[in-house]
Amino acid sequence: MTATLQPGVLFGLCGAALVGIGLFSVVTHPGLLRRIVGCNILGAGIFLVFGAVARRGGAAGFAADPVPQALVITGIVVAFSASALAVALLKRLVEPAADAEETEAAEPRGGP
Repeated sequence: MTATLQPGVLFGLCGAALVGIGLFSVVTHPGLLRRIVGCNILGAGIFLVFGAVARRGGAAGFAADPVPQALVITGIVVAFSASALAVALLKRLVEPAADAEETEAAEPRGGP
């Protein structure tokens, strides 16, 4: 007896794995850039699970519903925009710290 894995189930399991990996990355890593990447992985997993659930309804013989597909595409665009904003804010946060370190290194230390 050979058990075959249906594509909808496979997509759902891969999405759940991505959600777990992204959640682990967000919770455990102290670096802000790694947390942003973890949020992106988490979002990709959620989109994949949502797409798998929508696909299972179409595979059951019902007419395919375009609303979940439109929601996933809109979510991808919003996630990309939020990621770009987060990276820009992170860059702005790091720049003053780097400038402060450069000015401290340029100033002479000690007395005459």
